[in-house]
Amino acid sequence: MWIYHVNEPRLGAVRVREWRRRARHAIALLVLLLVAATTGLMLLDQSNASLTTRLFNAAWDAVNLITTLGDFSDFDVRQKLFMLAAMFVTMLVAAFALSRLTGILSGDDVMTFRENRIMERKFEHLAGHVVVVGFRSLGERIAEKLQRAGVNVLVLVADQALADRAAERGHLVILCAPDVFDDALKRARLDSARALVVTSPDSNANLAVTLVAHTLNKSLPIFVHGENDLRKTMLESAGATRVVIGDEILADALVDKLTADAGAMT
Repeated sequence: MWIYHVNEPRLGAVRVREWRRRARHAIALLVLLLVAATTGLMLLDQSNASLTTRLFNAAWDAVNLITTLGDFSDFDVRQKLFMLAAMFVTMLVAAFALSRLTGILSGDDVMTFRENRIMERKFEHLAGHVVVVGFRSLGERIAEKLQRAGVNVLVLVADQALADRAAERGHLVILCAPDVFDDALKRARLDSARALVVTSPDSNANLAVTLVAHTLNKSLPIFVHGENDLRKTMLESAGATRVVIGDEILADALVDKLTADAGAMT
């Protein structure tokens, strides 16, 4: 899967635009060479054929020259000399075009640019998905269970290694620096999302994400894990729909287990 980089290097777009400019110049040179070869061959054609026929034959031979597929054995000496010169110019133009175009699109910044354009097209049709913030132990488990249930998962992370791991698991991923996480939430299509699950180990970051997400979509169900009752109150005030305290769930599970075992023993 692809990763959307919020902090997209601007150089990627610059390189792509430069490659397109150079490609247009290379095509223009080839067209100019084609016109020149056609004109020269037509002027050297001393046959009694009609103008249309001579023009067609000249254009055909010129195209064969450019594509290196022609058979010019029927040419006279003047035509062969002209074709030798044209072939030499063609090789120079081809070498120039290759030197100008090769390698410019192989940089990481260009790959990031292409990834972002692909992801933007995916986001246009994204709906009914669950946004999972964080992809450490808890976030990864939640994303995996949702994926098994047939739910599209969009993972938001601030770490390249976590982004790569989430992408390898088949999730859509948005990668951004912590200081621009607001931009990541704006691109996560919260307007059409089914829910937001916040699993970051940073309680302050969870509070900020909850507040921003609730501001962007007040009707969005937001599920957050909290550390204590005070943090739960703060998260609910920020817009969290449900705050889960891990220690309480673990304590309830242990008490239920002990109660069940004690009842079985009596």
